[in-house]
Amino acid sequence: MVLPGVVSFFLAFCIAVLFILLLRKTPTNRVKLPPGPPTLPLVGNLFQVGVQDIVQTLLRLQEQYGPVFTIYIGSQPAVVLCGYEAVKEALVDYAEVFAGRAPIKVMDKRFTDYGVVFTNGERWRQLRRFSLSTLRSFGMGKRSLEERIQEEAQFLVEELKKKEGHQFDPSIQLSHVSSNIICSIVFGNRFEFEDKDFVTLLRLIKDTMVLLSSPWVQLLNFFPRLMKIFPGPHQKLAVYMNELERFISQRIQMHLESFDPNCPRDFIDCFLTKMEQERENPASEFHEKNLTVTVLNLFFAGTESVSTTMQYGLLLLLRYPEIEAKIQAEIDQVIGRHRSPSMEDRTKMPYTDAVVHEIQRFIDFSPVGVPHITTSDTNFRGYTIPQGTTVLTFLTSVLHDPQHFETPKKFNPGHFLDENGAFKKSEAFLAFSAGKRICLGEALARMEVFLFLTTLLQNFSLETLQDREEIDISPKTESNGNFPRYYQLSMVPR
Repeated sequence: MVLPGVVSFFLAFCIAVLFILLLRKTPTNRVKLPPGPPTLPLVGNLFQVGVQDIVQTLLRLQEQYGPVFTIYIGSQPAVVLCGYEAVKEALVDYAEVFAGRAPIKVMDKRFTDYGVVFTNGERWRQLRRFSLSTLRSFGMGKRSLEERIQEEAQFLVEELKKKEGHQFDPSIQLSHVSSNIICSIVFGNRFEFEDKDFVTLLRLIKDTMVLLSSPWVQLLNFFPRLMKIFPGPHQKLAVYMNELERFISQRIQMHLESFDPNCPRDFIDCFLTKMEQERENPASEFHEKNLTVTVLNLFFAGTESVSTTMQYGLLLLLRYPEIEAKIQAEIDQVIGRHRSPSMEDRTKMPYTDAVVHEIQRFIDFSPVGVPHITTSDTNFRGYTIPQGTTVLTFLTSVLHDPQHFETPKKFNPGHFLDENGAFKKSEAFLAFSAGKRICLGEALARMEVFLFLTTLLQNFSLETLQDREEIDISPKTESNGNFPRYYQLSMVPR
């Protein structure tokens, strides 16, 4: 008969031996990297970083280790850059070295090896150059991006008038209009709000974004092999992505059936034209796989970010009605009530411009951004960072840097105004990141938020049944994403 105490001792001994053996496998190249918290075998810094609120964890580690430190995601090191100076130095001064895009373990290779967001090298360069050029000269003589946004803003106004001043959650309408802008660019047409295909597309994008911000997917980053066979909500990610791919592929086939290379109607047609031009080039990156994923990239970059910014912006204006009143006074003075706002108005509306910038700074939509990777060995601030090392740019620490923003934790449009009330740029405004990997849709997003916000406040005043002093404007943080808390409002015609 074996005594229970002996069994317990034997199990403890085996666990101890296994732990010692695992310790011997701890990465030995740590001495070359910036300092960081102690790691555990296999799990790395899982317990220090956590998966529920990465932002608060990184803020604590920044206080302890300074602007450059190392954490381990499983057995792989990741260098974290904090504050404007360190992030700017890496992404701008060492732009080429930090221009790589780290592999995204949570995504299927079909979506990370193609397209413009997650790729590297010549593929990324060709696709990014083409995408930027196409967006800048969009329309080939047809309607400009600004005209499309102005039109969609008027559709939004008409949709909101149907609410007749009743309380409602604006998230659905704002998702519709931001996605419709991308649909207009990519597909050449917008969708009616009730269109079944459109509603399906929005649901898929929303469900995918929620899942990507969940702790389950962060665990998938730490333990990719284990979590891919472990049951849980993260298993739905592949299903959502497959459905999105199918939706985009169907639209591409519809374009092919009516394609005229002499008269491109939208982004897909422009890409198909490029495919025709480079048909005989074996090194061309213009083929259907890259087209499908690039279109998906544009949807993810341009739908949730703009709609979330608008949702959060309206919540902030509910909390601070005096700011709303100042914007409306500027609208009445510069634009009036009888024409659509235009981008030319922005230079004459410094207060509104400052509010838009402050919304984007305060909400801090993507606290850590999309991971980078070093393209070569580099010496950075006295540390050696090997080629292929993941680099995380902690954008929260930039947008809330007290050396650049007087009241970083408060919503304060004064951050972007000088003593005379003129608009003042801030070099630390990196809401769209910086360097060679700066957000592809930055100009489009800025245009959308300005035109949507001014059009809404030109036509409506915001009301709420809630005590404005009790409105919670702190973010609802879901892993690596900040979102506004649920609220309702009414829009009363002016």
